[in-house]
Amino acid sequence: PTEMVDWEVEVVAVIGREAREVSAADAWEHVAGVTVGQDISARDIQRLGPAPQFSIGKSFPGFGPTGPWVATLDELPDRDAIPLECELNGERVQAGTTAEMIFSVPELIAWISAICPLLPGDLLFTGTPSGVGARRTPPRFLRPGDELVSRVAGIGEIAQRFVGGPEEEIHVNAMAKGA
Repeated sequence: PTEMVDWEVEVVAVIGREAREVSAADAWEHVAGVTVGQDISARDIQRLGPAPQFSIGKSFPGFGPTGPWVATLDELPDRDAIPLECELNGERVQAGTTAEMIFSVPELIAWISAICPLLPGDLLFTGTPSGVGARRTPPRFLRPGDELVSRVAGIGEIAQRFVGGPEEEIHVNAMAKGA
């Protein structure tokens, strides 16, 4: 929808049991399983306003695809170091494990559940390795025709081909300019 749409491969935790003020030590007990997520972000929309609103840039229709299915924790070799990677048009642009993230999955669940309850069925995108387009020199953003493939070891992969339309670009660009 804009000229600055970016990618982030993420492991997505699927909440299976209500998590309210849980400790990091108990957090995995509230997870039904994990899946692959593509956290798609319009970086320019995230920076609008006097204070950035990061979630709104992730909220366009079609953003945040997940799948192909949910793997239970016992299906993973190491739930605390899950390998994930992303390819853009066949070029690997991200690779890492959840052990390299700023916050572990249990730390995220503990922190978020201290603020609001996480309910069964909630999807928690957990963070991404380096390599997103906005941090490249020069920055690189998704374009019509690009194919993004995100994979997580022990789960599988999802792929998206991006398309554009002039009505959407005009509408979103007008919103970005405050119209």
